[in-house]
Amino acid sequence: MKLGLFLVLFGDMPLEKALDTAQSFGVDTVEIGTGNYPGTAHCNPEDLLKSSAKQKAFSHAISSRGLEISALSCHGNPLHPDVTIATAHRKAQRNTILLAEQLGIETIISFSGCPGDSPNAKRPNWITCPWPPDYSETLDWQWKEEVIPFWREEAQFARDHSVKNLSLEMHPGFVVYNPETLLRLRKEAGDEISANFDPSHLFWQGINPIAALKALGKAVTHVHAKDTYINPQNSSINGTLDTKSYLDEPNRSWIFRTVGYGHNKGFWKEFVSTLRIIGYDHVLSIEHEDSLMSIQEGLKKAISFLRDVIISEPKPKVWWT
Repeated sequence: MKLGLFLVLFGDMPLEKALDTAQSFGVDTVEIGTGNYPGTAHCNPEDLLKSSAKQKAFSHAISSRGLEISALSCHGNPLHPDVTIATAHRKAQRNTILLAEQLGIETIISFSGCPGDSPNAKRPNWITCPWPPDYSETLDWQWKEEVIPFWREEAQFARDHSVKNLSLEMHPGFVVYNPETLLRLRKEAGDEISANFDPSHLFWQGINPIAALKALGKAVTHVHAKDTYINPQNSSINGTLDTKSYLDEPNRSWIFRTVGYGHNKGFWKEFVSTLRIIGYDHVLSIEHEDSLMSIQEGLKKAISFLRDVIISEPKPKVWWT
């Protein structure tokens, strides 16, 4: 297993400086944003697809520093009811798939997206309860008319262009937000649909990430290393559905934290061990979104913490049985 980071952390730097910074932290891989919410500060697929020379220069900038690309990330909402937004996000995702093919990268990362409540909707509508019946009816319409048709076509496009993993991050606000919805879409659209497993979004939903890993098994194709602290006082009063600003740390029910500041080393040791049990031995990509800690300090602490718990050597041939 390798240790990496999501390079959008250094979106204010040009590519080569960002890579130098990543290299200085001693990570093995980088996950690179290619549009939509992550932006294109370090990689613009539309530009690179026009020039093999630019593709070679891009790849060389990474490999010459002893780094590898773990995934290309274009998290967006390709199902957005606003046609202008959906079209732009779909284009960025398709270009990311095409670039991944050119660069020999098997995994791209995105969100499943969320439609509105009808063909005339203007904004996404995330359904979280079955009653009154309007909600169940809307959810049924979303999946049948929007979610399944789009992702079946997208899985075929990925298949046609040698991209094995459309690795979706299970994130509240989108139709795929837990193992059940991920596996439902995978069954409907194909095995190209897989999980970018980020435990931080599962913690605050009350999901046990260890149990979730076991439920997903081979469907896990990329992993984010990010933690969440659940405030026991605030969450016991208001629950964990929280729309307050992420900067309102004293009053929120939970906040994102650097690994080790939400859950202890015991959890993370079990986490990486379970990854190996389910057959995942790729990368832990650090995503820093800790509002209490600078990027520099957060990364240093995360890397030091994870180096102590990560299992880096190949699984052994047991000698005692």
